[in-house]
Amino acid sequence: MDARTTLRQRMLDSFNAFLRWREKHIKEKTFVIILSLIVGIIGGFAALVLKTLIHFISGALTSHLDITEGNYLFFIYPVVGILITILFVKYVVRDNISHGVTKVLYAISQNKSRLKRHNMYSSLLASSITIGFGGSVGAEGPIVYTGAAIGSNLGSWMRLSPRVLMILVGCGAAAGIAGIFKAPIAGMLFTLEVLMIDLTTVSVMPLLIASITGATIAYVFTGYDVEFFFIQSEPFATSRIPFAILLGIFTGLVSLYFTRVINVMENYFSSLKKQWLKFAAGGAMLSVLVFIFPPLYGEGYGSIVSLLGGNVEGILDGSIFYADRDNMWFILGFIALIILTKVFATSATTGSGGIGGTFAPSLYVGCMAGFFFASLINHLFGLDLSVKNFALMGMCGVMSGVMHAPLMGIFLTAELTGGYELFLPLLIVSTLSYGTIKMFEPYSIYAMRLAQRGELLTHHKDKAVLTLLKINNVIETDFISVRPEMSLKEMVEVISKSNRNLFPVVDESGRLLGVVLLDEIRNIMFRPDLYRRMFVHTFMSMPPASIEVGESMERVMKIFDDTGAWNLPVVEGGRYVGFVSKSKIFNSYRRVLRHYSED
Repeated sequence: MDARTTLRQRMLDSFNAFLRWREKHIKEKTFVIILSLIVGIIGGFAALVLKTLIHFISGALTSHLDITEGNYLFFIYPVVGILITILFVKYVVRDNISHGVTKVLYAISQNKSRLKRHNMYSSLLASSITIGFGGSVGAEGPIVYTGAAIGSNLGSWMRLSPRVLMILVGCGAAAGIAGIFKAPIAGMLFTLEVLMIDLTTVSVMPLLIASITGATIAYVFTGYDVEFFFIQSEPFATSRIPFAILLGIFTGLVSLYFTRVINVMENYFSSLKKQWLKFAAGGAMLSVLVFIFPPLYGEGYGSIVSLLGGNVEGILDGSIFYADRDNMWFILGFIALIILTKVFATSATTGSGGIGGTFAPSLYVGCMAGFFFASLINHLFGLDLSVKNFALMGMCGVMSGVMHAPLMGIFLTAELTGGYELFLPLLIVSTLSYGTIKMFEPYSIYAMRLAQRGELLTHHKDKAVLTLLKINNVIETDFISVRPEMSLKEMVEVISKSNRNLFPVVDESGRLLGVVLLDEIRNIMFRPDLYRRMFVHTFMSMPPASIEVGESMERVMKIFDDTGAWNLPVVEGGRYVGFVSKSKIFNSYRRVLRHYSED
């Protein structure tokens, strides 16, 4: 044994000794609190690194560009960034790291909250390249993925249960959001509303600690200024409430448009089987859009700052339409087109191979939508609605609708801008936007695909527990199978060796043909005169239904309810695998529910 192996073994022994000491002297709840603090610190630094990398790359590429004319480099930068990202993912990461939030939701519901080690850094690096070079996506999805992976792996190293891992995954996500936005309350609410971590005394304290810690790291290193500087020049009057109501409905419809187009575009890019086709189609679309509409470059936070700061003309900086910056109607048309095209730019970025999220794009579209709404009403009806206030309210509305997170939308907007004096209109807009899109889309943009496959963990405890249960874990295989050509005498011999009253009938290839129920042959099994005259195929029966391997537990329970059966065969491609019983599912359900609900 060489020195390196010896050292590794000593370190492993010491770590195991620490774990034994911890189990003996530190309660699990206390230990989770300590780990949440550590996750918060690491997640906060990860957010800081991501923001720094994006600003460094973006600044190096765009600081020298002339704002008074169109820049043809916008044709090149986004494509180069996506190409570098593709090469990094293919040859370094060697794994699919897109759609970070969706993958976190999948890990929570289907993989016992376990994420791969490379997820602690891979999304961070890939997204910084994509966004820095002009990819029209946000850094929030990748930082959620990164933070969640930090929490998951730290918990796995400490050999904690899946229930505790789920809390630490939430802590990492909360710390990432809090760190990148300087918004601790929004970080916690994101985890509760979007990741759907259940609200218990065990989960709330760690989430809050991780969020505060992540935000504190951001404050220490970047100052106490809010992300988007906002001065409320006009207090919100109750006479503006009808317009806030209309804005809520409008942003709900914008959220619906955003969600539907994202879904359609993702399906389109998924239909392109070759990576170079995706890259060519997405890269061409993105480059053209960014050149025509420079505000689509990167996260677009500069445009938000311009609108909130009253610099409306700044929206045309660096564009081929710079000369029209004094024409307000032209600016409104330009903003309307940005609202419509931002979702295509975002889809093109992710569809072609770039890494990023839809969090920032929803904020961006919301700001544009709110500004457009107020400006249009002012110009059409001669009113004086505060366009800055309505831009802020629009951010809240679209985010609440797209994310299906009304509370997070309210608090994130307030924390990002310091706009707490607009709390009432933010409440109105957020609630109505969420209510509007909820009528058309029951799930958020992140949860939609998982929900369709029955793989989503929700706040509905019954559905959550059924999602956590897996059919493979409740299959019973101690049933003796019989062949259709066996005689009654052979059948009786099999019955004498079995402690079951149910026998699957299979052919030579293992395909399920039917079942034999002990109760149905009890009247003939004691008649020796029939032993050689009757065969299995004459008295077997068909089961009321069968269950495929991999079927969701919610679907399985529906089959049980529809058939009224207590035992059903499980097949895989028609081949017999085993049986699943309602009583076994109920026992597993009670165990998981007790574990899941534990305080």
